[in-house]
Amino acid sequence: MKGLLEILSSASEYAQLPIRPGEDEVLRRLMNHQRFSFENPRYADPHVKANVLLQAHFSRQSVGGNLALDQREVLLSGSRLLQAMVDVISSNGWLSLALLAMEVSQMVTQGIWERDSMLLQLPHFTKDMAKKCQENPGKSIETVFDLVEMEDDERRELLQMSDSQLLDIVRFCNRFPNIDMSYEVMDGDNVRAGEDITLLVTLERDLEGRTEVGPVDSPRYPKAKEEGWWLVVGDTKSNQLLAIKRVSLQRKSKVKLEFAAPADTGRKSYTLYFMCDSYLGCDQEYNFSVDVGEAAGLDEE
Repeated sequence: MKGLLEILSSASEYAQLPIRPGEDEVLRRLMNHQRFSFENPRYADPHVKANVLLQAHFSRQSVGGNLALDQREVLLSGSRLLQAMVDVISSNGWLSLALLAMEVSQMVTQGIWERDSMLLQLPHFTKDMAKKCQENPGKSIETVFDLVEMEDDERRELLQMSDSQLLDIVRFCNRFPNIDMSYEVMDGDNVRAGEDITLLVTLERDLEGRTEVGPVDSPRYPKAKEEGWWLVVGDTKSNQLLAIKRVSLQRKSKVKLEFAAPADTGRKSYTLYFMCDSYLGCDQEYNFSVDVGEAAGLDEE
């Protein structure tokens, strides 16, 4: 994570960030409160400034005045840069790093760290309230889906919020992506070494009675944003990314992913990931395996 943020902050897009007189003191103070430290930082370096403003955004430390305007630019460029970083990383076939860059995209949109409670995406939620939900007797409430599944009166009792605040929570939960995913290996009984494996993925969203998806619920992101998704097939043993597709999903979508079967035969295990670029806690992950047979002989061809 630290390395990825350093690479992101080093982008040439951030070279033009202004360093104003007297700002180094404010940046120095901000820097002292960040998750990742800076070795011998140059306070007049716009790339260091970009890194500090990103980390402050994830830690929800408010910055005012001109710094807030700079932070806005850092976040808007950050979303675009992360898309490009995912493209570069996946073209190199690095699985875990690609998934991490996707998580950073979620963090930029929601303004939280990947290790924070996912409930902090909800309106009116504080760290104390997230902790209270986690320690809820009977059942720990850790995800948006946990909260949705509670009985109304139990939820009201747990949250102790006003009616209008509870309404905001309900509105967020209804917009939170609830997507059914199924998949099949096409012609799965007849996969041969070295040939392509085709995976057909079907995605279907429960719109909770709405007619369209609408923009992401992300008050900490500086402008309206449409959600996007990645479908990824990876081999976790070798940390290889084998196939990736960018998906924008309204109600229903069918997507084909193709990747090469290995040269050797036998049962091969893969993982299918469905990753959001805007919300934490709605990603999906499935393991599947394919029996790879002998390569087709020349006479058969």
